[in-house]
Amino acid sequence: MRPTLQVRLSQHLALTPQLQQSIRLLQLSTLELHQEVEQMLSSNPLLETDEETGAAPDPAAERAANRETAAAEEPGGSHDDGEPAAEMRAEDFGTTEREDWENGTERDDFDGIRELPGSAPTGDEDDERRDTEAPGQTLQDHLRQQLAGMVLSELDRAALLALIESLNDDGYLEDPLEEIATALLGPDADAETRESLLEHLRIALNWLHSLEPAGVGARDLSECLQLQLRARPRDVVGALALVICKRHLDLLARRDWRRLASLTGADEELLRAAQALIASLEPKPGRRFARDEAGAVVPDVIVTKSGRGFRVSINPEVCPRLRINELYAQALRATRGGVSNSPLGGQLQEARWFIKNIQQRFDTILRVSEAIVERQKGFFTHGELAMKPLVLREIADELGLHESTISRVTTAKYMATPWGTFELKYFFGSGLSTEAGGNASSTAVRALIKQFVAAEDAAKPLSDSQLASMLEEQGIQVARRTVAKYREALKIAPANLRKTR
Repeated sequence: MRPTLQVRLSQHLALTPQLQQSIRLLQLSTLELHQEVEQMLSSNPLLETDEETGAAPDPAAERAANRETAAAEEPGGSHDDGEPAAEMRAEDFGTTEREDWENGTERDDFDGIRELPGSAPTGDEDDERRDTEAPGQTLQDHLRQQLAGMVLSELDRAALLALIESLNDDGYLEDPLEEIATALLGPDADAETRESLLEHLRIALNWLHSLEPAGVGARDLSECLQLQLRARPRDVVGALALVICKRHLDLLARRDWRRLASLTGADEELLRAAQALIASLEPKPGRRFARDEAGAVVPDVIVTKSGRGFRVSINPEVCPRLRINELYAQALRATRGGVSNSPLGGQLQEARWFIKNIQQRFDTILRVSEAIVERQKGFFTHGELAMKPLVLREIADELGLHESTISRVTTAKYMATPWGTFELKYFFGSGLSTEAGGNASSTAVRALIKQFVAAEDAAKPLSDSQLASMLEEQGIQVARRTVAKYREALKIAPANLRKTR
């Protein structure tokens, strides 16, 4: 074949640095965005925060002023990239918290054992716990404070500190002592040195088990519950509970009273008293130290009632207030050759791009949120039972955006509503067919299941088949396996584990 030259025309999308930055900022969470802003502020002297107090500036006037500034800096005409992020307002709103209790039991169950509402600590115990916890204090900080008052040898103290640093957020020691010793000494340590360190770690583990909160440093749930029971005054119920936690925890999780009575020799009344005692224990000793941090969700969008409809606005607390540093901008204009010939000209353009992309990020979030509120008016008026089926494609088609853009917007972004604070993805869900020929949202179906279970007879809890039949009576056709999947997603135990008497 003879070599030839051919000319071909093709189209492709060029991802400019500005577009790449816009896409990256869109998918960041609020925390990640503020970290990005801090990094940009430290690296670009042309960018600064607008910390002026008083009335918020008029966005239209601010855009006009910045267009004039851009035109003065670049005598060839105005520069659209110089438009800063407009200030966004929102009504004052109260903080909302997700409900931690459902059907009279705590959501977070451990091996089928659910905490009973009557087993919550007394007010005195709550006051005592609050006194021992400093605001923002971590579990490790709390344990190190107790370590400061203990008389230990230098090696035992170092070993105990190593174990404290090895605890997970729930207060458990997940790594075996042998692995911790290897991590401290390295794989090339001799056997005598390794055995000596292991002995100090075993001693330190006993010290760790004696610290508050009770149960900290346990290797598994059984040991955690045993440590808490041993810290309590011993009686007949406590002794039985200790035996159950040590040997028969799986039977208790299955509510197998007949087998438990056979193995322990206790009657059903005593077994239920032991169950109530075990349910009052804390399966995750470190949970209370991480609770505040885990529950601190700052909404990106606020939805408030406005007349007969709803008002959607960006939370001003999450919207960075940025501007071009006027001192540097004036210095650039005064330089010979203007901005284009200055070494800082590129950073000025970068600052403008960043401000514009921040503005575009919040504009997109606001547009998507408004579309969600418009589609889910039933939810905002009546609650989750009125949720409609919604997929990303519907919002994308309505706004003229790509489906991947909607996915980025709804990930790790939160909306404060009259019913609580929810991730934007919460408002999307598949549909289930109804007898009337329409569709019911999977979220609404889960809400119905939760409602049915809350109203059930505790002595005769509803099975998945019964729940499916009740949904069918409501005109919603759903299989038993789907009901089981939704029930598990709601952290509701099976019928045999919900039976309490």
